[in-house]
Amino acid sequence: MDAKSPETKGQPEHAPRRPSREEAEAAVRTLIAWAGDDPTREGLIDTPKRVTKAFGEFYRGYHEDAAETLDRVFDEAGGYDDIVLVRDIPFFSHCEHHMVPFIGKAHIAYYPKGGVVGLSKLARVVDIFARRLQMQERLTNQIAQAVDKGLAPRGVAVMLEAEHHCVSMRGTRKSGVSTVTTSFTGVFHKDAAERARFLQLVQGR
Repeated sequence: MDAKSPETKGQPEHAPRRPSREEAEAAVRTLIAWAGDDPTREGLIDTPKRVTKAFGEFYRGYHEDAAETLDRVFDEAGGYDDIVLVRDIPFFSHCEHHMVPFIGKAHIAYYPKGGVVGLSKLARVVDIFARRLQMQERLTNQIAQAVDKGLAPRGVAVMLEAEHHCVSMRGTRKSGVSTVTTSFTGVFHKDAAERARFLQLVQGR
């Protein structure tokens, strides 16, 4: 994925002008007033500054590059060519439809072909794509495609399990509902036995 790709940088090719911090803070004050409160009262006077700062943390993935995270591969892995699985990577993201969090864990596996990557880098890739406005389905595919392109392995498998607060806090208001999504490339895509092995390892069997 090249440096201009939305898959790595996150920014749409025709993204609108980024508002100033002052404009963002004014928008927060408008939303507070729309919700029915007074943005000038003591408890809310600094809230617009806090919200914009929090947004900078929540959505920092737009300014980070997954390709750069995976650019260092260790070629000497002692001849290891079996499955590598990093399980139970915690993440949070925000639903692009309601801007409400969804929180869960990611599982990533790959079959090395010529090199391995530092295990923390896989968790970092999850974080980069999760810290954007997302759909879980897209997030799953973006992680798989980034690892596949960055490592050129024989196959990549990704599973995300998450609870969406747009379901638990609004609408149907059903808590404890888990959404599971998967994405497979290479041998995991072609071979049902490999997919089954991945799922068994994720489940701890």
